[in-house]
Amino acid sequence: MTDVLIVGAGPAGLLLASELRIAGVDTVVVERHAQRPDFCRGFNLNARALDLLARRGLAERLVSEGWQVPHAAFSGLPVTLTLAGAHTDHPYSLGIPQTRVEEVLEAHALDLGADIRRGHELRALEQDSESVTATVSTGDGEYRLRAAYLVGCDGGRSTVRKQAGIDFPGTEATRFTLLGDVELADPEALPFGTTTGPGGTVFVIPRPGYVRVLTSDRQPPADKDTPVTLDLLQTAVDDALGRHVELRAARWLTRFGNAARQASEYVRGRVVLAGDAAHIHPPAGAIGVNVALDDAFNLGWKLAATVRGTAPAHLLDSYHAERHTAGAHVLANTRAQMLLGEADDRLGPITDLLTRIAGHPAGNRALAETITALDTRYEMRPGSDHPWLGRLAPDLALTTDDGRTHLAELLASGRGVLLDLTGTSAIRESAAGWADRVDLVTATCPDHPELHAILLRPDGHTAWLRTTGHDGHDGHDHADGLHQALQHWHGPAAGGLGRTPTPSRSLNTTRWACAPEH
Repeated sequence: MTDVLIVGAGPAGLLLASELRIAGVDTVVVERHAQRPDFCRGFNLNARALDLLARRGLAERLVSEGWQVPHAAFSGLPVTLTLAGAHTDHPYSLGIPQTRVEEVLEAHALDLGADIRRGHELRALEQDSESVTATVSTGDGEYRLRAAYLVGCDGGRSTVRKQAGIDFPGTEATRFTLLGDVELADPEALPFGTTTGPGGTVFVIPRPGYVRVLTSDRQPPADKDTPVTLDLLQTAVDDALGRHVELRAARWLTRFGNAARQASEYVRGRVVLAGDAAHIHPPAGAIGVNVALDDAFNLGWKLAATVRGTAPAHLLDSYHAERHTAGAHVLANTRAQMLLGEADDRLGPITDLLTRIAGHPAGNRALAETITALDTRYEMRPGSDHPWLGRLAPDLALTTDDGRTHLAELLASGRGVLLDLTGTSAIRESAAGWADRVDLVTATCPDHPELHAILLRPDGHTAWLRTTGHDGHDGHDHADGLHQALQHWHGPAAGGLGRTPTPSRSLNTTRWACAPEH
């Protein structure tokens, strides 16, 4: 028995395990590979992913190890999309191997008590109204594991998705690309970046001790799973360039296409999907691992509250509502980037239009925020037109009598946070019934004198806020709006539940002030 079984120990599965364990939920992760692969799929964390990881104190270490690029990856336009001035605490893309990201996430999950089992492969699952029973295979045989919920983070060919009978509609791949992590016999024979020859293009990315080479697979086999060989990549590169450039010492060879698919349901009964198990898309924009982390961060606190019995009935369904929409946006913008990269004269006017829009600072920033999901805004109830509502709250600098801190640090525990900037008892009294799930922090913030209070979900998104309008009266919400928001995202107040939930810790009431520079 366990509370939650996660299938797949990639970025989504590992971050989700941490999110569940931080809430005290028993979590088992099974991964069919006995060891982490010795190749690296990606090398990019975008600004949105870094902002989310910072809300759990996980970003700083990665940032210290990676290299910062002050723009967003975008294919098909002859312009650079800058992140300067974007709504983010991390205005850059971070170059760091996905393998290293997984190492950090796994260590964090283990520190929190997650049970990670490598070399354990899901064979089958059955679910009823109360649980999911999984059949898991190891080198020594099979065993059955029963869980309240099972989450598939097992990639685009997800066994979980197939076993649960969840549809995966979308478009088949029409174009394929060969990828090889290889060495160049003559490093001067092929420059980094794009080289165009009479038969196509070759893209070369420098890596420590080797290069990543990408070029079109003009004649993919009928079985797309046929292994890629060094000879096949060599022939494709030579044909594209119209000359021979010797490749050797292959570390990883693969083929990928431009298929775009999305699961029709992210939640079916007690089975949930996240990451590539829920969506696959063209690789444009280097967005894959970032979307997976976003899914896990949105899901973790909702699933934990559901398991612990404190969640309102709709909470887990809100994961599908929010992340299915976000996933559809990812499919749309990655497909658009692939189209822009095609040699099609009909697309010229669109490319020209977007290029001119990107030439304006506001247009450039809007495109950068769109493709990195920095513009993510979830629907909130009660609603308002305040620009923070539904979005990830900015990381306000705060100070206590004991020293300085940041708003992100208040979220490190994985709980909701109600920031009171008035110092009155009204907010504290209104939120008393949710003290087992939400931390109350009393503060002053001269940099935002119009802001009276703000309620943050455990994922850092603004669920409710109260401000002063230009006439000095409340501009956006009243105290009853706070009650509605607390009940909508955290369930009834403790006295209104059939049983009083066991508090994970007591109400944290602290006085803060903004740092002097704010």
